Amino acid sequence: MHMPATQLVHLRFALPSPALRPYVTTYYRTDVICAPRARWLEDWLHPEWANLRFLARGAAQSVVGAGEPEACPGFTVTGPTSRAVRFRIGTGYSWGIGLLPLGWARLLRGVPASDYADRSVDGAADPVFAPLGPLAAALAASDGDWDSQLTLIETHMAQAFADAPPIDEAPILALNAALVDPDVLSVVDLATRLGMTVRSVERLSARAFGFPPKLLLRRQRFLRSLSRFMLDPSRTWLGSLDCHYHDQSHFVRDFRRFMGMCPSAYAKADKPLLTAAAQARMAVAGTAVQGLHSPVGHTAPPQAA
Repeated sequence: MHMPATQLVHLRFALPSPALRPYVTTYYRTDVICAPRARWLEDWLHPEWANLRFLARGAAQSVVGAGEPEACPGFTVTGPTSRAVRFRIGTGYSWGIGLLPLGWARLLRGVPASDYADRSVDGAADPVFAPLGPLAAALAASDGDWDSQLTLIETHMAQAFADAPPIDEAPILALNAALVDPDVLSVVDLATRLGMTVRSVERLSARAFGFPPKLLLRRQRFLRSLSRFMLDPSRTWLGSLDCHYHDQSHFVRDFRRFMGMCPSAYAKADKPLLTAAAQARMAVAGTAVQGLHSPVGHTAPPQAA
């Protein structure tokens, strides 16, 4: 289905300053104009790392996993996800900030990512996110100009990380780099790469990444396949599969686990936001999906076969 000419989606991505790139993937703005008599654009967001979202104008609804979408607050925090987020957005615009696992661990020291895994919360009502409240208020009061709002976000995030106490960053960076390496296939591989015990890797993974490492490896394999399809929907699913899938039925099981639907249903569904986002994100950040974003100092794996 083609979008009517009166229905418009515009997504823009920007990288943070070099000093913030170990912590933040991208800043992104979504502008939407719905068609007449259409209240929403609807889409499914694939699993990813944590995100801060600021609904500056308009309305939105979302739900992680199964269930009916509910109204999003003006400042929404979504922890790392292992299930699709079904969301709707009306005419208006919003800003987002993607947090790498190290960004979560540094900015929210002492708050395990697993506490917010597969959850969205009202950032203004949760005291954990109080330091980001002024940013939400400033964006809501601003004039909507891309450049001035981007500067506002970058300035606030730079100060937030400058104020955050230092932590031991090396193990988190190393685990993140191993997870985006397609040659790392097992938890034992992760432990060997990091020079840690399996149990230590499991504890680190829950604290900074939100999920057990075995599930994260499975998620990363799935995302590598999905990103290839998103960048070139003319591909067949078979032509998009990561080389570590045993067969197509193996991939279908993962697809149902992470997206809540079969691949054929997803391929047929309208994806007015995510298709545009994959291309725009790839052009700026070098990866089509946030979950494949590499930490600083490491080369991202190829996105297409």
